Amino acid sequence: MNRRFLYITLFLGILLIFFGCQTDHNPPVIQKGIDRINLMPDFPQPYKMLNWKEKAKSFDKMVFDLNANGDYQPFIWFDDNQRNFKQQTFGIYTVIGDVRQGADVNKGEFHEAINSMGALMTGGLMGIDKTNQDGYNYVKMIQNYFNSASKWDIMMNNTCQEVALLGGGYGRDWWYDVYPNVLYYAICDLFSEEENAGMIQRSIADQFYRADSVLNGNYSWSYFDYAAMKGKANHIPPQEDAAAGHAWVLLSAYHKFQDPKYLNAAMSAIEALLSQKESRYYEVLMPFGALTAARLNAEFDKDYDIKKILDWTFDGCHADKGRKGWGVIVGNWNGYDISGLQGSTTDGGGYAFLMNTFDLAWPLVSMVRYAPEYSRAVGKWMLNAANAARLFYPYEIPDSNQYIPEYKYITRNLIAYEGIRKTDPYNKKERLKGVSPVALGDGPNWVVNQPDVSMFSIYGSAHVGIFGSIISTTNVEGVLQLDCLATDFYRNPAYPTYLYYNPFDEQKSIEFINKGNKTDLFDVLTNETIATGVGAKIRFLIPANSCRLIVALPAGSKIMQNHGKTYVNDIVIKY
Repeated sequence: MNRRFLYITLFLGILLIFFGCQTDHNPPVIQKGIDRINLMPDFPQPYKMLNWKEKAKSFDKMVFDLNANGDYQPFIWFDDNQRNFKQQTFGIYTVIGDVRQGADVNKGEFHEAINSMGALMTGGLMGIDKTNQDGYNYVKMIQNYFNSASKWDIMMNNTCQEVALLGGGYGRDWWYDVYPNVLYYAICDLFSEEENAGMIQRSIADQFYRADSVLNGNYSWSYFDYAAMKGKANHIPPQEDAAAGHAWVLLSAYHKFQDPKYLNAAMSAIEALLSQKESRYYEVLMPFGALTAARLNAEFDKDYDIKKILDWTFDGCHADKGRKGWGVIVGNWNGYDISGLQGSTTDGGGYAFLMNTFDLAWPLVSMVRYAPEYSRAVGKWMLNAANAARLFYPYEIPDSNQYIPEYKYITRNLIAYEGIRKTDPYNKKERLKGVSPVALGDGPNWVVNQPDVSMFSIYGSAHVGIFGSIISTTNVEGVLQLDCLATDFYRNPAYPTYLYYNPFDEQKSIEFINKGNKTDLFDVLTNETIATGVGAKIRFLIPANSCRLIVALPAGSKIMQNHGKTYVNDIVIKY
């Protein structure tokens, strides 16, 4: 062999090994800030982190107790009207004491998917088998929300549009039509073998695909008629962020069915969302656009502007024709840091909602796997949001700061107030004048004769499993372990991935507890293996005011690179 050729071959081989198999040359991931998160405290006060896992499990046990006999209980009943499918379904009270609901009211038909599905998702995230709980298959039962008789052929918030009217003044509101499908897709990923589920999911994806094609980039409608395939306007502001909900479902459908038309439609919907000149955040869907855009960038080499969607989410809507003021709250209300809660930033100085705060964590914590440059921002936001969210619960806020402390015993601290306001808007209670914050709810305003106890929101509390599945505490108070896989539905295979944020001005030593075989710990952000052969536990350092995004790999893993992605055993550990 020619000596020169041999040297060239050896040199190229060394280069291939170095650039193809090593990770040293990869620079650390530079963190990007979100302006509104930058305004939040690094470490919120007063600080108390609830055991969200136990709260989620206890909520499930309480709400699905068919034999409960306390005041206003049981919270669940069966609906035998057999809408859409020839089977029994179930309802859960939207709020405690809701006079519109129950087995003996309106034939037992009025109940809401965002409540029932939220509760099922919580159970699934907590590892509870909702397909056989006390002999009942609740996952099968929720298929009755699939509105086939109306020809909409998607999941809707009620079992039919006529039933929706029983709620009193309910009109078509696009997020109410899209979000049950987002929830249903999540439930189907948690419980993947249910009869008819694939058919329903395919129908939803096809309807969203057709809708996006018809809309052709124009999502400026109050709602969409999925039977007539036509956008429509009413008294409700246009909801352009419905495109984010469409996109998330369509990308999920692509991963499930491998039909490229769903992938193309997901990209089309994201492009429609990004074509807006300002935020049109309406209720819960906007942040799903950030997750979907991040996945499309990471998995399909797109270049969508994630920061724009994140800014639109946190800064909120300022459009005169939109839901003005809807975003993420920043501030301290009379000594309570309430930053991170989601709702209206302007209504009475601020009005936060529990369900929306829970639901914001679902896409954002998952997103950091695909966009690790936002790890610190998301970690900081989650610390603030999870700390402040406890104030919705009646045993976590002083009696002097809540509307009906005399009824809190009914909740067992598992059912929370619907919202928290900066001040009392009703001026009905002398003792609440000048008090801030105030925990309360809108239930009494919905219909005539609705009791005050309807301020306690089952529908909002039902989504607690999102926090429960994501959040764990560590040996250092104030440093959380956030599970980035917990709500990353329809993902490709992945190794356990955890986000840690250190809010303190000094480095912290964090204990990692390993419950399986020996593992290596790889930090995506610094691009280094920080521990090898970890058995039961080990400690690692997080620098001051910083974060780590840790992937737990099988011990002795060989890390490879290809086309900008980092792999172990053909599984991506860093995009």
